[in-house]
Amino acid sequence: MIDLIIDKIHDVRFMTMLLSAVAATATVYALVTPLLVSDSLSKRMKAVASERERIRQRERDRLNRAEKVTLRQSPKQIVQKVVEDFNLTKWLAQEEAHEKLIMAGYRGQAPYVTFLFFRLVTPIVFLVGAVVYIFFLTRMQQTLPIKIGMCVAAAWAGMQAPMVFLKNAISKRQLSIRRAFPDALDLLLICIESGMSVETAFRKVSDEIGSQSIALAEEFTLTTAELSYLQDRKQAYENLAKRTGLEGVKSVCLALQQAERYGTPLGQTLRVMAQENRDMRMNEAEKKAAALPPKLTVPMIVFFLPVLFVVILGPTGIKVAAYMH
Repeated sequence: MIDLIIDKIHDVRFMTMLLSAVAATATVYALVTPLLVSDSLSKRMKAVASERERIRQRERDRLNRAEKVTLRQSPKQIVQKVVEDFNLTKWLAQEEAHEKLIMAGYRGQAPYVTFLFFRLVTPIVFLVGAVVYIFFLTRMQQTLPIKIGMCVAAAWAGMQAPMVFLKNAISKRQLSIRRAFPDALDLLLICIESGMSVETAFRKVSDEIGSQSIALAEEFTLTTAELSYLQDRKQAYENLAKRTGLEGVKSVCLALQQAERYGTPLGQTLRVMAQENRDMRMNEAEKKAAALPPKLTVPMIVFFLPVLFVVILGPTGIKVAAYMH
């Protein structure tokens, strides 16, 4: 069986057919996926509503000096059992990872326990896969220390895989918030200048901005809940800045804290902050546009110039070859 698999792997025709099938499947998946996208806004808003209820219950219990009640979803039983049996909260727990999970939109104990579970399982899976591939499926002519080093490198890659996934999720979420934040500030400015309170303005903007950025609507909804139920409103703004991790949001939250403390008008502050965030977004777009020519140099040399030379010199080469014969 193993010999058959190895022969198939080294069969050029079979691998070409396999890769073609994978490419065709990926193309069909890319075309069909947009048609099957569900309404993620309603799901995220339900999760935010649950978080809002949790904040409300926590503040009520704190005022009543009762035991804190959590309404968050509990992790799966097998994941929870593995984490508890191996005591992963002690050996693999990271405060930075907990903060990054919140920045990625994963709140509560269940995502944290799941993250610890994969921090344990992923290196093992990568190591076993590397051992099976290197020692059984392929006939590498490398020495034993090199093979062992490759297996260790695979285990290290498995250890870093959950963090890479988390960083990618944070980047996508921050990109969504960054693109919609200037428009959200404009809406917030309109609401406040029309006479609404800060809590009502945040709630109204969260309803309107959901079609543009679900993540920002979620954060504004949580901020509304915290502004309503936290004793210190400054803490609500700090939590918003910490959950997003964006400099533009941090500056706006700092301005809102100062306006809350010193009684300065919010309208002018929000107008200036909206323009600054829009300028920051434009500067980032200009940086990406300026970085395109150096990035396109190598692809042009490798892919475009050979084809251009063939098109230009091809007819001449054919005539010269015909003349020589």
